[in-house]
Amino acid sequence: MYRTTVLLVLLCTTCHVAFSATDDGLLPNGNFEYGPKPDQMKGTLVTHPNGIPNWEITGYVEYIKSGQKQGDMLLVVPEGAFAVRLGNEASIKQKIKATIGMYYSITFSAARTCAQEEKLNVSVSHDSGTLPMQTTYSSNGWDSYAWAFQAKADEIEISIHNPGVEEDPACGPLIDSIALKLLYNPKRTGANMLKNGNFEEGPYLFPNASWGVLIPPRMEDDHSPLPGWIVESLKAVKYIDVEHFSVPEGKRAVELVAGKESAIVQVVRTTPGKAYALRFSVGDANNACEGSMIVEAYAGTDSINVAYQSKGKGGFKKAILKFKTVSKRTRIMFRSTYYTMKNDNSGSLCGPVIDDVQLLGVRNRRLM
Repeated sequence: MYRTTVLLVLLCTTCHVAFSATDDGLLPNGNFEYGPKPDQMKGTLVTHPNGIPNWEITGYVEYIKSGQKQGDMLLVVPEGAFAVRLGNEASIKQKIKATIGMYYSITFSAARTCAQEEKLNVSVSHDSGTLPMQTTYSSNGWDSYAWAFQAKADEIEISIHNPGVEEDPACGPLIDSIALKLLYNPKRTGANMLKNGNFEEGPYLFPNASWGVLIPPRMEDDHSPLPGWIVESLKAVKYIDVEHFSVPEGKRAVELVAGKESAIVQVVRTTPGKAYALRFSVGDANNACEGSMIVEAYAGTDSINVAYQSKGKGGFKKAILKFKTVSKRTRIMFRSTYYTMKNDNSGSLCGPVIDDVQLLGVRNRRLM
């Protein structure tokens, strides 16, 4: 028993060296199930910079157990038994091996613990981004977020930082389940002029997470967790999988969760004056999102509104927009007309699902 325990400890302390960013999944101790020693804590506060195995911390970082109370509020951990809370100007970081030039997506879960409009800074050694947390989209108070980057060194440092400055230094977000996924750049094909039109390439989705992954707003296509697409809106879109949701085609799709503030865009090369057909599917995710929905599809100066009456139990319909281009580049965009809330007493936002988006030239003009 003693030799087995020693071996497990050695593996835990060295796995951050062996981890390669070509592996998809949790970072070493990415779910924080390995915690500080008793002499490295003061209450819930972690007092040693390397107290949490595989991680380096700075600032006011707490080690939180599921079921712990904050006043009258019960703190819930989304995966496993433990998570960390980042107080004012606190951060956690970890170094991993990477392949120079490749694109990666970070996925992690987070929840607000106070009423403030919190935000998080996510960064690697050479790049950073700010993720807003003002809106909660899941029914359980947790959301998973994705952020992407291109590796410019063979060893990178991933950091999550809370830039907030509140009266209560412990008034910060809970963080759990930090994972990494290698992204592959999808190509246009003879069957589809759009990249990643079926949304099969995207960020890491946790096997046991039934709430999907949010792709933040204003995410450009060169560093998007959803390769080929731009999240050109004020609010996020949600990336969902067939294991937990109803998906029209394949294994992945996108849910437009915030009305006109939730939109995806792709710019494609076209021939002026030529006829094209944009085909796509509109449905609901089987997540208690009920009501009248409309998806607005745009192709340059042309558009179509596709109505879908959702019963919140899954299903979809196909639609087509036929148009002639007027320029060498055509902007394809999808957004939802209405705000919709789940019919589960959570008050969380939801919306129509988009999938199986195809763009092709039309040779027979009589089809227009």
